[in-house]
Amino acid sequence: MGIIIKPIVTEKLTAQGEKLNRYGFIVSREANKLQIKTAVEQMYSVTVNDVNTVNYHGKKKSRFTKAGLLRGRANHFKKAYVTLAGDDKIDFYSNI
Repeated sequence: MGIIIKPIVTEKLTAQGEKLNRYGFIVSREANKLQIKTAVEQMYSVTVNDVNTVNYHGKKKSRFTKAGLLRGRANHFKKAYVTLAGDDKIDFYSNI
């Protein structure tokens, strides 16, 4: 499994990509900042200036059904916010 799992394409991060040159990715939980930096640079051919990471703990979920109460947990995951240097841009929609 690779370092970068998928990009985060939300309204908030799209605005940050246009103004602050910052993009978000869901990454492997074992990856560190240096590995994330090299993976983004190789995949998108850009220069990374800064990497910030956030670990999310999966929340407990429950719902009521006809069969009774179902309980579970959402998965843990790690986000990486990558700031690019200069005039570099990432276009997530070019492959569609």
